[in-house]
Amino acid sequence: MRDPLLKSTTSLSVIVPAYNEQHLVAPSLARLRALGESPFLDRVRIIVVDDGSSDGTAAALEQFSGSLEGAPTPNLDWTFLRHPVNQGKAAAIHTGLAHADTELTVIHDADLEYHPQDLVKMVKVFLQEPADAVFGSRFLTGEYRRVLFFRHEIGNRLLTLMSNIVSDLNLTDMETCYKMVRTELLKSIPLVGRAFAIEPEITIKLAKRGARIFEVPIRYSGRTYQEGKKIGVKDGFHAIGAIIRFACSDHIYTEDEYGSQILGRLNRAPRFTHWMADVIRPFIGDRVLEIGAGTGNLTLHLIPRKLYWASDINPHYLTYLENLIPDHPYLRVGYTDGEKHDSYPSDEKFDTVICLNVVEHLENDFGALRNIFEALEDTGRAIVLVPCGPRLYGTLDKVLGHHRRYTKAQFKALAARAGFHVEALISFNRFGSPAWWLNGQLLRRKTFGLWQIKMLNSLTPLVRAIDRFLPFPPLSIIAVLRKAPLEPSRESANSSRPESSLQGATT
Repeated sequence: MRDPLLKSTTSLSVIVPAYNEQHLVAPSLARLRALGESPFLDRVRIIVVDDGSSDGTAAALEQFSGSLEGAPTPNLDWTFLRHPVNQGKAAAIHTGLAHADTELTVIHDADLEYHPQDLVKMVKVFLQEPADAVFGSRFLTGEYRRVLFFRHEIGNRLLTLMSNIVSDLNLTDMETCYKMVRTELLKSIPLVGRAFAIEPEITIKLAKRGARIFEVPIRYSGRTYQEGKKIGVKDGFHAIGAIIRFACSDHIYTEDEYGSQILGRLNRAPRFTHWMADVIRPFIGDRVLEIGAGTGNLTLHLIPRKLYWASDINPHYLTYLENLIPDHPYLRVGYTDGEKHDSYPSDEKFDTVICLNVVEHLENDFGALRNIFEALEDTGRAIVLVPCGPRLYGTLDKVLGHHRRYTKAQFKALAARAGFHVEALISFNRFGSPAWWLNGQLLRRKTFGLWQIKMLNSLTPLVRAIDRFLPFPPLSIIAVLRKAPLEPSRESANSSRPESSLQGATT
């Protein structure tokens, strides 16, 4: 049965970097015109970037552009751009990607090594599967394949093996030019590699983002160096360096309003997340709403359930969560803003609402708790984690967008005011308080070092065993709240913007 979330058509941007391809660029572009006839593509945008060619490529492109005026192809839009000087393939891709405005994007070299008819096969995967990326593999078995140069294949397989080791993927062809990716996802990845380093960079960063990657067999007509092939042994060593570099990097999100890069780094401590899940699991029912689910790190520890509704406000996270649905049929995904009552699922009541590391980000914390109260069925529970200790408030809180930190008494009073009965206030992560104070107040850092997150992940088993005995205040409070019947005189949930319980408590 076809997934109702999947569509029958889509749109595609084809980025064509061109450098000194005066004899092949026009025939290569002419092949792309066949995409306009595909029933699976309702729009194709072809973006050609002349990367400062010093031969007759610019004249060939001008002539080809002129020929399009007399024979336009339906559904095809052409854009021609030029770099004044040669900057490399990666720079040309950056330039082209800025003009991509379709659902999917792929790279097509300006020669005759690849066959655009294979792009249609790749598009069909997106229409049949919840894919984030589809790679065209020159080494997968198809109906037939052209015999290639053995030494080139050994080099490609070696680079693919190294890439697979660091990305934990089982790709057959990492170095393929044909990498088709959802445009929104590709634009949200910071691509910093130069020249041909962009191939392992895209692959490794997609893997670190948890992208669902598929492969399809494609044809390949490799050129010899006499015919103009540009990639060589030196580029192979550069690719090895790129694999090592991006294996050690977690710079996988561009800067955005959601703080995705910082939050993504915090997710690199799965043992810590497991600890958190173990603490709250005894209080969770069968019909759950999770607010601020992120990429589902906690979610995957708490399912299966009769119904589990994972929500967030970050569109990148929502796309990732939606890809979990086919393998988890009880999972629902949607946008929920803690402060906006109308963004909560309107036709559901839950026996549990999980809201970890969210309330402190909201100006109207009381309004958020009232919204959670309304989302619960009678006697339902809310499990809310907030940062503890106003004296710990520092630069890390500011960069994370925290409006406040709470004492236990403050949060207990806020929860009671919102209508909740406080079942438990659990102190969590005393071990983290000295490090937070050191980084946020003494050193005034604005980010977490990757080594610090890895150290936290490594030490979590020990921390779990000794945390309750440490003489430090907890870094966080986990509140278990029960929905109590409201008295008639209690404040209405329909207050449009209730005043925060801790106005000015951030300083």
